[in-house]
Amino acid sequence: MPAHGIAAVPAGLHSQFLEGLTPSERRTMLAAATKRQFAARSVITNQDHPAGHFYLLTKGFARYFIVTKEGKKLLFQWIGPGDLLGGRSALSKPSCYLFSAETITDTSALVWDRPKIRSLVSRFPRLLENALLTASDYLSWHLTSYVGLACYTPRHRMAEVLVTLARTIGRQVPGGVEIQITNEELASAANVTPFTTSRVMSQWQRDRALVKRRGKLLLRSPERLFLRAI
Repeated sequence: MPAHGIAAVPAGLHSQFLEGLTPSERRTMLAAATKRQFAARSVITNQDHPAGHFYLLTKGFARYFIVTKEGKKLLFQWIGPGDLLGGRSALSKPSCYLFSAETITDTSALVWDRPKIRSLVSRFPRLLENALLTASDYLSWHLTSYVGLACYTPRHRMAEVLVTLARTIGRQVPGGVEIQITNEELASAANVTPFTTSRVMSQWQRDRALVKRRGKLLLRSPERLFLRAI
């Protein structure tokens, strides 16, 4: 079960959603929120379920996914501190979540239920503008992903996913950047077959671009990922 606590924004956290608010408005926002903690691999939202809560991540990482009618899990965008989940709960018309979302690491979030976030958006119009900017950023990410699917090779798409993850959820360690991702997850995120993923990963290891570890990989040279991409 997720743990609850007093809402607070960690020092140094930047979120586009809170930009432009006065100190008083921020305090009002926090007073209306609940802090929740989720263990790694917890599902926070479920696709097609009523969008009843709005989440602002304050610590840890999560990712969007959907499950097709055939039962295949497709991974989408990875998100981290300052990012939003459940934006549809702020709409005037009751809606359902478009995506499911699951945590990758232990994660904390500020949470508002639908009546609270609707009330806050009505009181502070800047919140709606900020939410629209965030939605635009997410749309841009998906547009880039679609263009990659139409124009780039599977190897190039895999490389782009790894470079993006290194920048967003990677952990700097001796020898490179450690990324928590399996071959199956990479295949889903890049929309390639598991066979292609395994073959390309083996080639990258021979090229010393990365080192595979159990459930993780060490990215040693991002530039080498693209050497054979064309």
